[in-house]
Amino acid sequence: MSDWALIIYCGIITYLTRFSMIAILKKEMFNDRLREVLSYVPSAIFPAIIFPAIFLDDLGQFQLEDNPKILAAAIAMIIGILSRNIIATIFFGLASYWFLIFIV
Repeated sequence: MSDWALIIYCGIITYLTRFSMIAILKKEMFNDRLREVLSYVPSAIFPAIIFPAIFLDDLGQFQLEDNPKILAAAIAMIIGILSRNIIATIFFGLASYWFLIFIV
């Protein structure tokens, strides 16, 4: 099997397994309590995705000194709290990160 065929096959399998849960489960099956519990899932998963990207280096070691990602994340967080605009948060977060990497 070629590499591209394997990649396409894996993509189809991944898509079907995720789509099957959406297609099988109906919104009527969820009661109010379950919906309330599931509403916390994105806010619980997001920090687990973001934390390693900000605080860990390429070797997986905790990096606090000379880490422009921490300052850029703090700037993005402040902009997000003040503006409540996701586009402004992403723009200023990326702009501050690029400024710290390429200019400073």
